[in-house]
Amino acid sequence: MNGFSWAAFAQGLGPAAAAALAVMLLAFAVAVRSGLHRVVDVAWGIGFTAVALVGCFMSAGEGDDGRRLLVTVLTAVWGMRLAAHIARRGRGHGEDPRYEALLAKARGDRRLYALRMVHLLQGALVWLISLPVQAAQYITGPIGAIGWAGCALWLTGFLFEAVGDRQLARFQADPAHRGRIMDQGLWSWSRHPNYFGDFCVWWGLFLIVCDHWTAAAAVAVSPLLMSFLLINGSGKALLERHMAGRPGFAEYAARTSGFIPRPPKRR
Repeated sequence: MNGFSWAAFAQGLGPAAAAALAVMLLAFAVAVRSGLHRVVDVAWGIGFTAVALVGCFMSAGEGDDGRRLLVTVLTAVWGMRLAAHIARRGRGHGEDPRYEALLAKARGDRRLYALRMVHLLQGALVWLISLPVQAAQYITGPIGAIGWAGCALWLTGFLFEAVGDRQLARFQADPAHRGRIMDQGLWSWSRHPNYFGDFCVWWGLFLIVCDHWTAAAAVAVSPLLMSFLLINGSGKALLERHMAGRPGFAEYAARTSGFIPRPPKRR
């Protein structure tokens, strides 16, 4: 039967928060120097990786070694791929319009406003959303059927996100596609296959905690929060408001699922 070291888990929350904070403070320093706060998007994936690594170190001798290593590797692979992708995508571009709009609301010191509303806020979200990763590292028993199902869901999500990002990058790199809506490959099945992939990744990581139901209940807020951000927050909803006026988007939206992939409707 799986056990869970509650006291050790509680002790590990502070160092995990410190890891997320350190990554975001470094991102803030880079942003101040470069004048581009969009670097926080690169720090997002790095922050999750840092939290997972610190949690793996702190949970040594407390949780099952196989589960600790697995959840750390899954988080790091997802986080570092995402960070590298965002870094490549943003190279040579100016500030992200989202941050331009946010920082336009600043009263007083613009840098302190950015620190509070961009970097520290995202650091707090990294710590909160990564609670299932931290909790999984303190479960004493080996991975069961639900945990392996979570790994399969993680893999599904990772592939959707990575393939979707790659397809979009290749489409946008072709000058012949300038001004067109991406509606090929996975993007013909979902208007946001990358966000759907993120959704599956974090629910998959949560299922790895579900081998211990009490621990899973304690961290269930994390995948729910990530789902809200992806669908109703800074993901799908924000992007579609930005794209609503583009030629062809209404027709694309009419035939293509908004989130969960399915075959496109006939025109």
